[in-house]
Amino acid sequence: MSDRSAVEVGSPIPPLQVTVDPEKMKVMAALLSDPTPIHFDTRALAALGMDERPVNQGPLNMGYLQTMLARWAGGRDRVLDFRVRFLGNVLAGDVVRAHGVVTEVSDGDRGRVATCDIALDVVGGAVALSGTAEVLLDEAPAVPSTRDQELT
Repeated sequence: MSDRSAVEVGSPIPPLQVTVDPEKMKVMAALLSDPTPIHFDTRALAALGMDERPVNQGPLNMGYLQTMLARWAGGRDRVLDFRVRFLGNVLAGDVVRAHGVVTEVSDGDRGRVATCDIALDVVGGAVALSGTAEVLLDEAPAVPSTRDQELT
């Protein structure tokens, strides 16, 4: 984000839109050592009476929201708190949209912090994740130590 000083209550977070790639889902299932067949086996999905498109992993869905926040704030290290509820499934091939809005801006020990309502929607469908996040907008100025003052 170019001008964090302009952030105020009601400021929108620039959205992130992604098409869920089934090949990346398979890689993530392997990385997570996730043996749950709903993430990669269409026959298992059919046997369960589900849509035959695999279900995206929760960590990938959360990652879309965290990527949106990090891009907006200037880095992943600026995402201070992140809490979401899973409300629905995201399927292979779905287009999802991560979005949010600032609900509070405060100054604290770490600096200027924005509290945000965030959500991940399936475009043309339902909300898949909903929650809140705290994002560091500007770091507090460094306070010189007593030792630094003695040296000057």
